[in-house]
Parts: sequence; structure tokens; C-alpha cells
Amino acid sequence: MKHGGWYDCPFGRLWIEEEDGALVELSLHAGVRESLTPSALTDEAARQLEEYFGGRREVFSLPLAPKGSAFQQEVWRALQQIPYGETATYGELARRIGRAKAARAVGQACHQNPLWIVIPCHRVVGAGHRLTGYAGGIEMKRQLLELEAAHGKRRNTNGNHAAR
Repeated sequence: MKHGGWYDCPFGRLWIEEEDGALVELSLHAGVRESLTPSALTDEAARQLEEYFGGRREVFSLPLAPKGSAFQQEVWRALQQIPYGETATYGELARRIGRAKAARAVGQACHQNPLWIVIPCHRVVGAGHRLTGYAGGIEMKRQLLELEAAHGKRRNTNGNHAAR
């Protein structure tokens, strides 16, 4: 069964959708949506995202079921291994999944990520650690990385840890 709902976030209205007990989509650019009702899971996802935006959560604990090819799934799993506040280049990510020459394909898989933020494709940067493409735009990517850097530094300074 599908459920979904609109939630407010710092970047606007966010569509959160679940299917059969797992998240399948987060979108700011959702057009007209079928008539779905929110669920306990979409509400929990919104709560965890609010904690993330407030600097109180580093890791999401939500069931995920993004739809994509086997290669995309492999890339999305690797994205979840990039720690909060850190980045990796497309080339580094390609090497991590054992496909050293697939940096462009990794970039395309990042672009197709239906669960951005929860599956943190914003943590992937270009060669030389340049900010490059992001489905939400470079400015949003910059803001997400700055948010993580600011909260990571504060956590390291005062010894507190964000929710895990």
C-alpha cells in the first residue's frame, strides 16, 4: 500500500512517499500527486528530517526501498557509507564500488537518487572537491554540506553527539 504527504522543510514543501512499509521518494519538485494519506512512517521520516536540519541527527533509521537499477542500488548503498560531514568524489565512490572508470555513471546514479538527504548524494563532489551538480541545485548542496560541517564542528567541540 502507498502513503504520502507534504511536509515543510527549510527548502520548501517536501513530498515524502512510502510503499509497502518503506520510503520510496522524497521530492521538492513533485507535481500533482495522487491522493495519498500520510502514515506513521512518512511522519517519522519528516521528524527525522527535521532533526537532521536542526543538527540533531546524523544517521537516518528508516526503512528504504528506492527504485532503480542494480548499479544505482549499489551506488546508493555506497552513498550511505559516507559519514556525516564528510565528502567523497565521484571517482572515489566509483573505486569504492569496484568500478574505477565509472565516475560519470556514479554521477548519473546520484542524480537519479529518489531519497536525497536520507541517501546523502549531496556528500559527493567533483574532482578536486569542487561542488558539482545536484538535483536540488548547487546552492542547496552547499547549504547541506555547510549544515553538516557546522554541526559536526560543534559536536566535536562540546562532546555532544547527534542522534543516530
